[in-house]
Amino acid sequence: MRLRLGQVLPALCLGAAFPLLWFALWHGGPGNGLDTYEQQLLELQQRLLYADVENKKISHELSSALDEIKNIAARGMNMTKNHRGELKWKELTLLRKLPVHLTNIYYYLPHLREYEDAIFPNVIFGQQRTGVSLVMGIPTVKREKQNYLIDTLHSLLYQLSEEQKRDCVIIIFVAEVDAEYVKSVAESVKTSFPREVQSGVLEVVSPPASYYPDLSNLQKTLGDSEDRVRWRTKQNLDYSFLMLYAQPKGTFYLQLEDDIIAKPDFVESIKSFAAQQSQDWMVLEFSQLGFIGKLFKSEDLPQIVEFFLMFYKDKPIDWLIDHLLWVKVCNPEKDATHCEKEKSKLRVRAKPSLFQHMGTFSSLAGKIQNLKDKDFGKMLLHKAHNNPPAKVHTSLKIYKQYTLEKVYKGQDCFWALAPVAGDYIRFTFLNPLEVEKYLFRSGNVEHPGDKLFNTTVEVLPADKTLRKELIHNGSKFNYPATKDGYLKIGAFENGTAEGSISQAIGRIEAIRLSVSSDSPVWAILSEVLIKTSEN
Repeated sequence: MRLRLGQVLPALCLGAAFPLLWFALWHGGPGNGLDTYEQQLLELQQRLLYADVENKKISHELSSALDEIKNIAARGMNMTKNHRGELKWKELTLLRKLPVHLTNIYYYLPHLREYEDAIFPNVIFGQQRTGVSLVMGIPTVKREKQNYLIDTLHSLLYQLSEEQKRDCVIIIFVAEVDAEYVKSVAESVKTSFPREVQSGVLEVVSPPASYYPDLSNLQKTLGDSEDRVRWRTKQNLDYSFLMLYAQPKGTFYLQLEDDIIAKPDFVESIKSFAAQQSQDWMVLEFSQLGFIGKLFKSEDLPQIVEFFLMFYKDKPIDWLIDHLLWVKVCNPEKDATHCEKEKSKLRVRAKPSLFQHMGTFSSLAGKIQNLKDKDFGKMLLHKAHNNPPAKVHTSLKIYKQYTLEKVYKGQDCFWALAPVAGDYIRFTFLNPLEVEKYLFRSGNVEHPGDKLFNTTVEVLPADKTLRKELIHNGSKFNYPATKDGYLKIGAFENGTAEGSISQAIGRIEAIRLSVSSDSPVWAILSEVLIKTSEN
């Protein structure tokens, strides 16, 4: 049985008192001295008993407080479970206490003193993934004409392997306070990328309306119009909010925009380039345009954001990052050439660029923005392989010169109008082959959404006897059989079909891609690989 603190403390004190009393009696002699010491001992005992009572009282109060904390935590967990999977507004489950590095935010945004939770986002959906290598931030706002967000996400996710998806998170920051618009963006993302939302690769968040100060009376600077000053000021606040939310999630933070395309293997290229640098860099640039493709170390983000907030009303974001570098390394007593040399040690430019601006209509109303990164180069829209000789045929309506034969031979991509149920793409080998594996990739970096959906991969065994048996008796393999003797061995998932073929099927006469439902989009086949023992 364990002793409580309230029991141990009096016992120790009494234990310590007896030797002192004995010492006093030994040297004090007989008579009145003994009575005095007895009286002192009684007083000491009463005080210890009083302390024991008070200790028990405090212990009871602490226990009650602990129980209350546990109840609150349990209620919070139940609320989280009850709302999981629903697309609705929910607060980020963080302690409502500012980190030390954020306490200065009240100096730059004094209106936040009246709104305790204004710097915590509304998390529309997300698995709160942390501990990843790379966090990508994409701010998006309502545009008067075309919106490019879904195409941008298609381009980014198209380039990621499954392993890379597990080691990153993409945060879509809907920088609007219109709840209906935010909800519509989130629904669109969830419909287009259900697997990535479920796994935690994608998060959608938005700011509370109280985060933004009054932007109606801003001082005009740099000769900009009132609308442009307001637009760039809010943009600075949007970047700052997104960076602070992203900061604790991973090692590196990559700033992107909602109207870009990415090069193949961009994640691997970024990691490789970062590994080659010294530890002194502050920003690595993977695009020469604006604030696109800028990589930061997450540990530097609080300092960077604080600098942005100091001057958020004065200059655009890309100018502010340049000024921050000037403050850190430039000597006013030396010339501009020396300053640029020193800044280049902190801001390192990678070539060729990994991201290209694709949008035409700016988020600033009425502005047309035909910016292109000259260092991006020309994108390869297909991937070539040495496939075995075959005749190709399709029921799809071909667009212009993008024929099926060209993608099979690795000369170009195949592009067709929207498929309908019953459409097919067929590759018939000149001689039956033992096929080991296959890969069909739809969509490409310029049109990542033009994918094949609800499409199966089927093979036709060369053995006619086997085909008759399949037609009449069904499949004796672990694959379902069609009425015309094909075996369904796979299907497109997120635009790609890949797999191996059982050697028990024997030689194969043809491979067919069969569309089972109408598609809302056109279809591109950008890669075809048929691997045999001979190639």
